[in-house]
Amino acid sequence: MSIQFLRGDQQRPRGHAILIAHSSSDPDTIFYTYCVVSPKPMSMTKYLPAFLAAQMPPEELSEAMSVSVVPIPPMFEDGGSLEHLQMLAERRDDDLCDVGSINSHDDVARMQQAQQSAHEYGQLYLSYASTFTQLPASSARKAEELLPPDDLDTEELLMQSMTDRQRLSELSKLVGVVRYALEGRDIDLLQETKQRMQRIAKALPEKYRSSDLLAAATEEGERGAKLAQLYLERGFKLLDEEYADIPRLERAIRELRD
Repeated sequence: MSIQFLRGDQQRPRGHAILIAHSSSDPDTIFYTYCVVSPKPMSMTKYLPAFLAAQMPPEELSEAMSVSVVPIPPMFEDGGSLEHLQMLAERRDDDLCDVGSINSHDDVARMQQAQQSAHEYGQLYLSYASTFTQLPASSARKAEELLPPDDLDTEELLMQSMTDRQRLSELSKLVGVVRYALEGRDIDLLQETKQRMQRIAKALPEKYRSSDLLAAATEEGERGAKLAQLYLERGFKLLDEEYADIPRLERAIRELRD
């Protein structure tokens, strides 16, 4: 497998990239996943929604105990048009990488290729990161002072351009960040992530119960983590019109909330 950078520099990866693959039967059909390289390795098994963990083979779940690179979603999914993904990469300042073709009818292959592609991108980033040097404290402060203020209007436009699937996938990623922040008592990270989740949740239809998801995600303890997993699974089931599974999930949510 070889990654081709459509945006960004292979010698200087940003550490976050939209990875795309083409259907082997129809090259115009695009699949995507979003790859994030964590600043430090972290244990993901306690943050993975149960329905995602259940889909992972035991050996892959074991490897997830300590990871630096995460594909979100964990398998290549319908990405819409290449032009739309190019626009998102530009607006988000992501790398955009083409990883080749994929069998669109083989879910296992789509998951495996997402993992392999993310790993390859992660290795490129880690190689680049090995050249980093520590900035003196005074230089770091000056660099922060030169950063432009957040463009909230631009981010709002980006939120509006997302599909519901992209919003749910982003919330799934951010639930993991929130649980990580709660575990580490990182108040700044927690508040920043909550604000981003609130902006995404506002753009979702009420049927996804995103406000309940946000409340569960930020609730300390095992109950909050389980509820967040259930709300995420419920959201994806609604999105995929798998309505037969909804009553089971509603019962599980009620049992935890009662």
